[in-house]
Amino acid sequence: MKPQNITILGATGSIGASTLDVIARHPERFRPFALSANRRVEELAELCAQFRPVYAAVAEPSMVPRLRECMKTAGAQAKIVAGEQGLAELASLPEVDCVMAAIVGAAGLRATLAAARAGKKLLLANKEALVTAGPVFMSTVRKHGATLLPIDSEHNAVFQCLPPFSSGQLATKGIRRIVLTASGGPFRHRSRTELNRVTPDEACAHPNWRMGRKISVDSATMMNKGLEVIEAHWLFGASSDQIEVLIHPQSVVHSMVEYVDGSVIAQLGNPDMRTPIAQALAFPDRIDSGVSSLDLARIGTLGFERPDFERFPALRLAYGALAQGGAAPAILNAANEIAVAAFLERRLSFLSVTTVIEETLASTAAAPLGTLEDVFAVDAAARRRADQIVNRLYSNAA
Repeated sequence: MKPQNITILGATGSIGASTLDVIARHPERFRPFALSANRRVEELAELCAQFRPVYAAVAEPSMVPRLRECMKTAGAQAKIVAGEQGLAELASLPEVDCVMAAIVGAAGLRATLAAARAGKKLLLANKEALVTAGPVFMSTVRKHGATLLPIDSEHNAVFQCLPPFSSGQLATKGIRRIVLTASGGPFRHRSRTELNRVTPDEACAHPNWRMGRKISVDSATMMNKGLEVIEAHWLFGASSDQIEVLIHPQSVVHSMVEYVDGSVIAQLGNPDMRTPIAQALAFPDRIDSGVSSLDLARIGTLGFERPDFERFPALRLAYGALAQGGAAPAILNAANEIAVAAFLERRLSFLSVTTVIEETLASTAAAPLGTLEDVFAVDAAARRRADQIVNRLYSNAA
């Protein structure tokens, strides 16, 4: 069997590292053909020395000389490309069979769309592609016959619990609702007063998952789950009424699907991203991911509770943006990225993150999205407005 050539967009991040770990266990099945990084050129060079891809890419053309220098030191060789155009090229190379889209935030949108336009097997770990550009992205996937497989543990779990179907066929397949589980993050028992004193390091200390700082803060505010509700809408054709969120602190049940006959099918596993990555890489086969077996006797109890929309308003804002439609989810995402960055820079309090998002949603026009340029225009406008709000809050607090 000829190995699949894999492009990993975001190879130096946590998803990229887990993907390379799974690939390394199955060299007869997968070959890292192209790897990209944002600014961590030294790490990218080391990965190129270890995995010998044909291509390497960095986000900024100005970083190419530094990458060449690091690759020479590491004894690595690869064709180097840069910028959005370079990333899009790696996502659509004719030799590439599969693309792992793992660039955090809206920055990976063009490359992810390029993979869809090229009809690739697309492993989607970048939820922003669906949140910010859902109608444009799904239209591109359908038009060009791309195979879309979700990598988020929750959506991958739902995918595994569903029968083969087309988006929007939930009712005809006897599906009543989708239940997305959430760990609740590190602050699920803290009061609003306590949350106001939370530091970035505390917010990034997730109890179950090892993730990057941005997504860790999203988990702490529960915005991550809100974005996943919007993502589930586009992936599975589910209305907001058909998508429920439950807090599940153990992070063992990754999500569930309820059928009209009363059956509830769940996907369980240890909290390790190598499981959904291996499932998607090998689909429809199954391969060893390196994840240890689930010991339910040791865990003993699985708990569930409803989320508190008042204490964590990000989830309420996400449901509202989905109901509003149009550009509202893109505005939500852009404002969140600006607010989280400001919080990590200690320019914004933890509770003010959702304040920025709510004000940006209320003061930015949410027009319909017809093209990718519409998406970028709304994204830019929302970021400008969110920046203004952050600066005002920071000045008032100083």
